[in-house]
Amino acid sequence: MRADAERSTARILKAAEVVLADEPGAPLERIADAAGLARATVHRRFSSRKALIDALTAQLNERYLLGLKQARVDSAPPLVALHRLTEIIFELKINNRFAMNAAANPATGAPRLDPEVLNGLDLLFTRLHAAGVITAAGPAWCRGVFLALLHEVDQLPADAPVLAGTDGGTGARIDLLARTVIGALGGSASPA
Repeated sequence: MRADAERSTARILKAAEVVLADEPGAPLERIADAAGLARATVHRRFSSRKALIDALTAQLNERYLLGLKQARVDSAPPLVALHRLTEIIFELKINNRFAMNAAANPATGAPRLDPEVLNGLDLLFTRLHAAGVITAAGPAWCRGVFLALLHEVDQLPADAPVLAGTDGGTGARIDLLARTVIGALGGSASPA
């Protein structure tokens, strides 16, 4: 039964991300239909809309943690880790639009992240500083700049002047973000 319940929960979360990205106010019943499950199953797994959104946010934080691990922020050359993490986070933003928006700070658009995720980001910026890639020494400040710029770069229209000469796609945004973050934090290195 447990494996079946886990599969149902995964289906619900996947359907919720798709449905809520298109219609943020969609009822749980619509999510049940999209998941191909009975409404009672959704209500049994998630007693309220808030419980479902909390689960999407928790899943997003787990994906951030996995991204930090995949980018090897603790061991890869810091500039490479920054670029790889930026790729991973843009992929998260594309595939988890609703969860990103639901977890975002309304003032900055930056996601509210678990302390473990914040610590991983801080480690990356501490390592970038130690390697001389950036001059800004405060990892929390660096993290805030990164997350705020991430939101702004993501919101750019494909024809934005700052993306001129590119296809305006994800690759161009990743490069723009990495260069801008490094420049904003007192560095001059160009990401590889």
